[in-house]
Amino acid sequence: MNQSQTEDGVRTHYRACNLCEAICGLEIRVRGREILSIRGDEADPLSRGHICPKAIALKDIQEDPNRLRKPIKRTADGWQEIGWDEALDYAAERLVEIQRTHGGDAIASYLGNPTVHNYGSMTHAPRLLQTLKSRTRFSATSVDQLPHQLLAFWMYGHQLLVPIADIDRCDYFLVLGANPMASNGSLMTVPDFRNRLKALQARGGKMVVLDPRRSETAEVADEHHFVHPGTDAAFMLGLLHVIFDEQLTRLDRLGEFADGIEAAREAIAALDLDLLAAHCGVLAPVIRRIAREFAAADSAAAYGRMGVSTQQFGTLTQWCIQLLNIVTGNLDRAGGAMFTRAAVDMVDSPVSRPGHFGKWNSRVRGLPEFAGELPVAALAEEILTPSTDPQRPAIRALITSAGNPVLSTPNGAQLDRALASLDFMLSVDLYLNETTRHAHLILPPTPTLEHDHYDLIFHVFAVRNTARYSEPLFDKPEGALHDWEIFEGLGTRLAARLGAKRDPFPTPAQIIDMGLRSGPYGAMRKHPTGLSLKMLQQQPHGVDLGAMEACLPQRLFHKDKRIQCAPPELLFELQRFVAELASPRAETSLKLIGRRHLRSNNSWMHNYTRLVKGPARTQLLMHPADLALHGLSDGSRVAVRSRVGRVEVEVSASDEMMRGVVSLPHGWGHARSGTRLDVARAHAGVSNNDLTDETFLDAVCGNAALNGVPVTVEAL
Repeated sequence: MNQSQTEDGVRTHYRACNLCEAICGLEIRVRGREILSIRGDEADPLSRGHICPKAIALKDIQEDPNRLRKPIKRTADGWQEIGWDEALDYAAERLVEIQRTHGGDAIASYLGNPTVHNYGSMTHAPRLLQTLKSRTRFSATSVDQLPHQLLAFWMYGHQLLVPIADIDRCDYFLVLGANPMASNGSLMTVPDFRNRLKALQARGGKMVVLDPRRSETAEVADEHHFVHPGTDAAFMLGLLHVIFDEQLTRLDRLGEFADGIEAAREAIAALDLDLLAAHCGVLAPVIRRIAREFAAADSAAAYGRMGVSTQQFGTLTQWCIQLLNIVTGNLDRAGGAMFTRAAVDMVDSPVSRPGHFGKWNSRVRGLPEFAGELPVAALAEEILTPSTDPQRPAIRALITSAGNPVLSTPNGAQLDRALASLDFMLSVDLYLNETTRHAHLILPPTPTLEHDHYDLIFHVFAVRNTARYSEPLFDKPEGALHDWEIFEGLGTRLAARLGAKRDPFPTPAQIIDMGLRSGPYGAMRKHPTGLSLKMLQQQPHGVDLGAMEACLPQRLFHKDKRIQCAPPELLFELQRFVAELASPRAETSLKLIGRRHLRSNNSWMHNYTRLVKGPARTQLLMHPADLALHGLSDGSRVAVRSRVGRVEVEVSASDEMMRGVVSLPHGWGHARSGTRLDVARAHAGVSNNDLTDETFLDAVCGNAALNGVPVTVEAL
């Protein structure tokens, strides 16, 4: 079991924090339902006692008076609490009515980022959506990591075969558009990043960071170089150009099963290094030196994250990162970019979904789907644009789960207007927030500490193979439902009204038990570890399954077990990039980028005093020279404008910013009326997604380009 109790009634409970991707192990002391303390679990094999302020705020989530405990229904007289049976029946009736009137695609869904942090949502939300038979599905993927998953699908055959930097054995760590000092990793679960970096540097290793802002990670790096927002592809192509030109490639055994290297080399060799350097703002000699150092290192890994993914050439840049790791022989080798082997193997599984791309497109703009989801930048227009084709209806109903797209997706003001026009909106959420205020019905699931948990996704992206199961700290209150019980209850009612067959389905814990038993360390595989749910329940700190190991070509998901190094779509995108490079346009506007803080991950975390206290951090950051150029003063109020919107915000002079670049943090903008977020409203800030542009996209996949948005800044 994962807890013990002393004579005075104090229980010590062990679990993993599920508030961000770091999944740090926790030790929580409680008496009754009172949380006495939360600290890091020093025996956790992945986090090793590390903890950040977000984990301590689990107490605040549990006790937050603004958190919804019962279903609420919007009425003419305001919000009204109702019972679960009435709520689920009402939701089913409205959804079936709209489906029968307008067709299945008239009902859309949006799954927010916290969905993958709650395994009951992951196991049971898709089953509900399948019952609705709608192709208008959206999620936070397309304002985040879509280029990673698409590249993994094209190059390695499966959307979750994302290489992870083996930082614990790496000698040269190249980081683009990522801030693991604030995030503790993203698509790279790396808790205790600071000490892991110190260990890298102590063994003579080096970290080089490229970022338009001297971030918290750049501050502790051996080198930091400013790069113009949205131009990381030029920097990466410059590195590859040098490596090909100087014959620094070292494929080693990868050459036996890597196709397309020569096609990539020919395309990149034709580029001009000086032109690439001028475009990205990093000097050609610096690019040449970094390329040589990376190629010569005993082990090296290149890693790019949000700042790279959410830009116009995000997919192209991510391809270059993969290619750099491959041509220097650093893919699938200790200290390079490797593949985690998770205990519940989300890749090599009978229910695995490798992915698909472009099987259908959005109705209005024709944006391609990936793995069954459309780019969320199209959501508002799919609601607002009337349809004359009964086979392609406009969206008339929306189901959201654990998401706040009004604050987290481009042109949030447009989506705000669109949501107000829906015939019906259902939200599965803990809060009445900037998005769910438009709902007709909100169904609140139990919070983290009242349900069990297993990290299905983040173990797949971890820098070490581990497994940990968390039992509930508190019993579920009478009259409450877990997220998966909400999805099952609604799905059962929908199926009954639609006359659809609905087979019995296991609980999340039963699914995890089968996944553990049949996984690579499982009892069914006769592995010495003999993993099962029962075994993990007896290991309160989790189990260590070892460092990442080489696994190619066996783990590749292409039928021929070969890496596709030059997907045709990327060679075409390279031509588009070169054409833009050859005809640069004069830029007179500033470029907007986002930023992340250690105390913030999702917008609802702004409703806890311990996470928002201290110096304000919602200002627009701007270089002092840019302030002077625009006739502005530090601390003054300014208007920031883009093609789609305008916000008023305090500006702060910061020499950590590159000249010509300004920064707003994401997830703020809590001044909208009709919410129940008292602390967040008192620290409202502004939403940077009131400035980001739904037409400013990565042309390959439709991912939102949230970085590099042209803006103007002027005094109020």
